Amino acid sequence: MKAVLMNEFGGVEVLKVGEVDKPTPKEGQVLVKVIATSINRPDLVQRQGNYPPPPGDSEILGLEVSGTIAEVGPNVDGWQVGDRVISLVGGGGYAEYAVAYANHLMRIPESVSFEEAACICESYITAFLNVFMIGDFQDGQTAIFHGGGGGVNTAAIQLSKALTPNSKLIVTAHPSKIDRVSELGADMVINYVETPDFTEVVKTYTNKKGVDLILDHVGAKYLGPNMKSLAYKGKLVVIGVISGIKAELNLALMMVKRQQIIGSVLRSRPVPEKAEIVAEFTRLALPKFADRTIVPIIEKVFDIDEVVEAHRMMEDDKHFGKIVLKISD
Repeated sequence: MKAVLMNEFGGVEVLKVGEVDKPTPKEGQVLVKVIATSINRPDLVQRQGNYPPPPGDSEILGLEVSGTIAEVGPNVDGWQVGDRVISLVGGGGYAEYAVAYANHLMRIPESVSFEEAACICESYITAFLNVFMIGDFQDGQTAIFHGGGGGVNTAAIQLSKALTPNSKLIVTAHPSKIDRVSELGADMVINYVETPDFTEVVKTYTNKKGVDLILDHVGAKYLGPNMKSLAYKGKLVVIGVISGIKAELNLALMMVKRQQIIGSVLRSRPVPEKAEIVAEFTRLALPKFADRTIVPIIEKVFDIDEVVEAHRMMEDDKHFGKIVLKISD
């Protein structure tokens, strides 16, 4: 089968399209003929040698697949060859075929294209998990989402507006993305270039109360401002550390305000745990895609042979929403 391969770790130049053996589904798995996948920031980190796949998963890049079932493995019920499906995968999405656990599959709604479906699993499930299942975000509450133009944060905005329509969203964004973030539904957008310390803006907007939830992928640089911006019993969910991994924390303030700091990753969770997350997402969020309340935001669709350009676009961080990689027809 055709796949994106790497002989070494490094920059975009290490990515090559070549041929490898097609995988075989094991017990509880299916083989998916991949129509499309998407580029996610962890793919870049893995390409650089800093994010290995979980043991037993494919070393080929790609954390999600959209396509049709080509083969059903042993002890799989409820699925058959030809079903239109999407799934999280531990690796292997940048290939014509990938194996996926049957309990991680979701049916693609008829109203959703394969390219749109390729955007759903990694970004929207990550946002759903951390905002609603971990963050316990409720209608009427206020949240901060950092980096408003990326896949996870645009997903978080859309999901919040669909599932908690009376919530208030404060989003930090690059100046070039402020208008689009506002159009997407953010109630307040903070230009993080002009206002790197957002605490006073948040204090004013919330009448000194602070916010109930912060979804953060920045890490060390934002720890102090994040904690100052959290309300009593507020939660900071950290899903990335692009600015560093070490920072000072005022433990006394955290204790007095009964705040929580929660670290979260999706990829390395056990298979049964991912299945529970997927089931909850299927129940609550997937219907919003079926009725087009939520439409995945696609910046551009690249062919598999253009994978270098796709990674370069992700690195430049000028995209809004998702970058899709078309694998086959």
